Amino acid sequence: MSDANPDRGDVCITCGDVAVPLRVVGSGADPGLALCAAADGREETVEVSLLAPVAVGEELLVHAGTAIARVGEQR
Repeated sequence: MSDANPDRGDVCITCGDVAVPLRVVGSGADPGLALCAAADGREETVEVSLLAPVAVGEELLVHAGTAIARVGEQR
């Protein structure tokens, strides 16, 4: 259950999804994919081509199954 609030603008207005931090725990079958885990242990395969290469242990901000930023990365 997410504590996202659409009235505050916490969700994507296009798809209703929220971005969540996930940690890279392994590589996927394709170089553009990585196995990532949430703090609760839930794992999912994430598309990482926008940020490639990624390394095990990195924390990524993931939106709709796609890594969109490295957590803590400065622009």
